[in-house]
Amino acid sequence: MTGPHIGIHATAWTATVVLGLSSVGVLGAGTARADDPIDSLSARQIADRSSDALRGAHSMHLSTRSTPADGGTPTTLDLIVDRAGNCTGSLGLGGKQGSVRIVKRGDTVWVKPDAQFWKSRDSRVGSALASILAGRYMKGSASDPRLSNLASACDLAAFQKVVSDNAKTDKGRLTKGRKTTLAGTPVVPLVRTWHGQKVTMYVAATGKPYPLRIDVTGGSPKADATVAFSAFDKPVPTTTPPPDETVGINAQETRAT
Repeated sequence: MTGPHIGIHATAWTATVVLGLSSVGVLGAGTARADDPIDSLSARQIADRSSDALRGAHSMHLSTRSTPADGGTPTTLDLIVDRAGNCTGSLGLGGKQGSVRIVKRGDTVWVKPDAQFWKSRDSRVGSALASILAGRYMKGSASDPRLSNLASACDLAAFQKVVSDNAKTDKGRLTKGRKTTLAGTPVVPLVRTWHGQKVTMYVAATGKPYPLRIDVTGGSPKADATVAFSAFDKPVPTTTPPPDETVGINAQETRAT
């Protein structure tokens, strides 16, 4: 008996974000002066500055929504993450797959799959674990192979390295849209279309030029996704699940056999 394996590919948000950033040409090195007004910058210069701002963030709130090509239930992710690998949030797996709460602090991770998650596994062990947990978190090491995929979603530093290591793209023409607002914040949209896929990134027009949202639509196969960024440099909450709401993953393994 190997115990519960939470085999969730939580790093999908990284792929979605990098897709969006590379498609709008945000992965190059900065070329514009930091004090240049955004109205005077070209689309390429705004993209470069936005890349620098994103790579410089120590923490952020990420939320994603990705609709599968077959038009099924979207998968979602809502996480507050930092460079130290701490995080708190949730993943919605789409369809009848359920959702999972996650808290990570240092090398310790707590995960709480909902009832639908266990039901979708439809196995004797899954039913036993759902009964043992009774709404509590599983607790274990982030390096445990049963939890490592999920814990890897919390690694902001790794994501920023991916952004830094990618070369800027020359696919399609990057255009600068007219300044508008996004949830009351002035933004400048940058748009690129390539092989039927349209990617729009909204860059903050005041303060640091962070990317605030990326929308990916169309393409073949069709892949619609949205990634939103907020709460830059605000610390990840330090609260972790209390002992009476936690079951060690190895203890569950013993009781489920």
